[in-house]
Amino acid sequence: MSRALPFDAASMPTGQKVFAFAAMCVGMFIALLDIQIVSASLRDIGGGLSAGADETAWVQTSYLIAEIVVIPLSGWLSRVFSTRWLFCASAVGFTLSSLLCGMAWNIQSMIAFRALQGFLGGSMIPLVFTTAFFFFTGKQKVIAAATIGAIASLAPTLGPTIGGWITDHYSWHWLFYINLVPGLFVAVAVPVLVRIDEPDLRLLKGADYLSMVFMALFLGCLEYTLEEGPRWNWFSDSTILVTAWVSGLAALAFIGRTLTVSNPVVDLRALGERNFALGCFFSFVTGIGLFATIYLTPLFLGRVRGYSALDIGLAVFSTGVFQILSIPLYAFLANRVDLRWIMMTGLALFALSMWDFSPITHDWGARELLLPQALRGMAQQLAVPPTVTLTLGALAQSRLKQASGLFNLMRNLGGAIGIAACATLLNDRTNLHFTRLAEHLNSANENLNQWLNQVGSSLGQMGLDGNAAALRQLWNLTYREAQTQTYADAFLAIMVCFVVATAMVPLMRKVAPPAAPSADAH
Repeated sequence: MSRALPFDAASMPTGQKVFAFAAMCVGMFIALLDIQIVSASLRDIGGGLSAGADETAWVQTSYLIAEIVVIPLSGWLSRVFSTRWLFCASAVGFTLSSLLCGMAWNIQSMIAFRALQGFLGGSMIPLVFTTAFFFFTGKQKVIAAATIGAIASLAPTLGPTIGGWITDHYSWHWLFYINLVPGLFVAVAVPVLVRIDEPDLRLLKGADYLSMVFMALFLGCLEYTLEEGPRWNWFSDSTILVTAWVSGLAALAFIGRTLTVSNPVVDLRALGERNFALGCFFSFVTGIGLFATIYLTPLFLGRVRGYSALDIGLAVFSTGVFQILSIPLYAFLANRVDLRWIMMTGLALFALSMWDFSPITHDWGARELLLPQALRGMAQQLAVPPTVTLTLGALAQSRLKQASGLFNLMRNLGGAIGIAACATLLNDRTNLHFTRLAEHLNSANENLNQWLNQVGSSLGQMGLDGNAAALRQLWNLTYREAQTQTYADAFLAIMVCFVVATAMVPLMRKVAPPAAPSADAH
């Protein structure tokens, strides 16, 4: 049941709206930043907590699972508790759980606190989208969408850079302590400034709690399957097989129930709108691009180049720089050019950047990565903001909250599936490339024989078993080259996704700037 708004957006001074929106953007930024801030520092966290690589990977996985479950629920929760109080509770919970993460005493406590952090902070992300479309109209809405789009793609991109710098100069504990001040600011500022709706606790009675259980099982098990599948050879592992079945059955139950109940917790019927359905697809693809490239590039620099956390952060920093530099360009174009063509340009640039990644060799560093990362930074800024406007801009205010959660969920799902696919590709294709390279490394290869004799002789003079040491070095070099070729394959696979997305842009309808929302439309 909807209630009248305490006041409409038109009555608010512009400065107050901008400051309120900025405060919410801070919350969204830290929630998104924390997805990847640990990615370049997992080895340091594992060392500090005496944990192995498999356990340490859950520092990131637990956060993603919890966040992906709560994001689609944010629309219903904001109707129950109101936008400002849900956002405030999210900020307080996120801040406290960040403090607990920094104080974690073993890997089990860290994983639990990270899951709590993702669950409590996840609601801040979609609520910024809905509030922006309530506060702003016309050109202001374009700027707001550009800001949201920049944060949505910039925060995960900057995660490894900021995390690497903090870990190198201070300690991994400060990856979490840096959230305390902005988190407290958001928790105080948002309840004071953001008063766009009132809580309706009556919605708690008769809510579709069974759908919530189905959705949590579906998304939680799906995220677990995608994260752990590549590590345990997918369905050959009994646990992965069980979670996949649970996820699939829960998905069918969730979809069936959601489409038949009168008051669903997630508005799947919004997918009947062509722009919304296509926008969710584009959000899914950009999620693949954003998160998979953030996963691949630091992994390459760490495994192949042997970079430290700080070196990795500095090497990938150029993406964020060029995205920021592209914000004025987008703001200039957005009020003059059809947003569909801007989005098409951004998606095409992303495909081009992946093509530029494909000639990667084992000695690539920050200099060689500059051009493809610059193109990716520009592509992110030109692709994500118009997707937000075209997807959510035409929806009625009454549908916006629940639809925004679904839209944001698709980006995170795209990221999860993209990372899982790339991890599987790295495993399978590395073996394939290694076998192909090894076929040419036989006794008939005179250059190889000469190299083995030279290296064996040199190592033999150092008191080592020359032949064995030379063969071991040959294996390491071959494996390095096989890995490098596999990273090129992964970037090309991502490129294909963006080529398909680019071709589908003309199917979207042009969105006219909607009128300012009235009090009774919410």
